[in-house]
Amino acid sequence: MKTKKVFKCSSCGYISPGFFGKCPECSEWGTIEEIEEVKEGSSKKTINKSSKSKKLINIKTENSFRVKTDIEEFNRVMGGGIVRDSVSILTAKPGAGKSTLLLQVANDLSSKGKKVLYASGEESETQIKQRALRITKEISENIYVYSDTILDNVLLEVEEIDPDFIILDSIQTFTLSEYTSRAGTPTQVMECAHKMVELAKNPYRPRIVFLVGQMTKEDELAGARSLEHLVDAVLLIEGENQEELRSLLTTKNRYGSTGEMGFFLMTEEGMVSLDNPSEYFMTMRDKGEEVPGSALSVVREGTRPIILEIEALTSKSFLPYPSRIGECMRREHLNTLISILEERANFKLMDKNVVIKTTGGIKLKETASNLAVIMSICSSMLNKAIDIETVFIGDVGLTGELKSVPSFEVRLKEAERMGFKKAYVPEVSDRIKKSLKNLEVIECKTLLEVINKSMK
Repeated sequence: MKTKKVFKCSSCGYISPGFFGKCPECSEWGTIEEIEEVKEGSSKKTINKSSKSKKLINIKTENSFRVKTDIEEFNRVMGGGIVRDSVSILTAKPGAGKSTLLLQVANDLSSKGKKVLYASGEESETQIKQRALRITKEISENIYVYSDTILDNVLLEVEEIDPDFIILDSIQTFTLSEYTSRAGTPTQVMECAHKMVELAKNPYRPRIVFLVGQMTKEDELAGARSLEHLVDAVLLIEGENQEELRSLLTTKNRYGSTGEMGFFLMTEEGMVSLDNPSEYFMTMRDKGEEVPGSALSVVREGTRPIILEIEALTSKSFLPYPSRIGECMRREHLNTLISILEERANFKLMDKNVVIKTTGGIKLKETASNLAVIMSICSSMLNKAIDIETVFIGDVGLTGELKSVPSFEVRLKEAERMGFKKAYVPEVSDRIKKSLKNLEVIECKTLLEVINKSMK
């Protein structure tokens, strides 16, 4: 065993034999730390194979390889439940609800007979108990709490307790004693993560492992990018701390759909699953209570269709350059839609301020909402309300023609399920129209045709 002093960047893990002020790999300043690199001797190691390769066709899989919770939105994001031998990492801004959500999941699984170990390097057992008393009516006897920052001790607890579900909060606070670097460095984070992956994927004793990951000031998962490659799923909680709405989404999922999104409400009792988000993202009005400047569309978050209300406000500008404010969309996108409305429908907006927002603050990432955005602006400009039982689905080209969007049938069926009577869309197949019983599908070729039919 030989040791040699080297210099390592704590941000990206770059190693150099000499000192450096600015890392040549990630261009960060002041991230250098001196470490001892251990080199093995030249003697060859004896490798004992513990298993043999198998034919893929002969490998048996369990029908119940997923563990489901009673938190439906969490199950949806995980792809239908948690895979039994998976390692997932959950990250978010401080105070977004990472520990709260995982403690709720832990209590749910423990009530189903699963043994849970909650290992925290940030909070004491008393602090975890106080949170549990706040968010759960009854604490299960199958939850074990262990507060330490040394992962070796956590692994000893795993051997003693033999849990089915392990939570490590957070991975950046734990260290392995065989490495001299401090907690949070790339070496410690990756080696600790490797240990947990080995633990979870033991073929004789598979376990579910959840790692809590800290977030950088750039709103990214702290640590080397290889941490995301190592785990099976990366989950992110989005939402402002002063607002009650939280969205849980996956940026990576080996066992489910990437981009799937679940919605929660942060309350005094913890994270409450929002099982029917369409009701949350639209203002519930009675017939005859319609207001100008509001239009409804059907957007998709992951695989789920959601009815979304888009609001527009137009006002006279007293400045040379009118304001274009889109809290839910890029300004360039909004300017494009305004230009289409001006040129293809003869609306004069050159001296008008235009403000766009969505109920609930959902970002407009799909082109399917473009028609509804334009119609909300039309409604505000003409000071005419749109029928509350109407939705608009479709993209609008630069020529003013309506364009098709993916998953039309799913969107229309969601509109029908929510009780809407009319849907303005581009041309759709006869099969889709015949599958709808209570929804009138009004096909239009151009934006002008939609305006003339819906704004009577």
